[in-house]
Amino acid sequence: MKTNTKSNIPLRLSVSEAAKLFGVSDKTIRQAIKDGEVVYIVVRGRYKINFDSLLKWSQQTKRRQFHLNNKGLGRYVDRWRITNKKFSPSQAYIQPNQKTASS
Repeated sequence: MKTNTKSNIPLRLSVSEAAKLFGVSDKTIRQAIKDGEVVYIVVRGRYKINFDSLLKWSQQTKRRQFHLNNKGLGRYVDRWRITNKKFSPSQAYIQPNQKTASS
């Protein structure tokens, strides 16, 4: 018997949430739904769009990538730097040692 855990439950967004995160209009998201470009379900008469399908959809054209990076969630990526050294990745793991690489 398989139990559902939070990792098995897909993340779903409303039309307005998706539009805000991806830097596009509600109309654009609704057009993607109409064209079958994203995976969704209807809950209480409202669309709930699968986040994974939205990510794939957002990468299909340069224009969508631009909107995601400049008007959507991507514009905040530079601010996500981890300042707490306890949780920050070690530089040794990020940049391999030159001596080790040449051996």
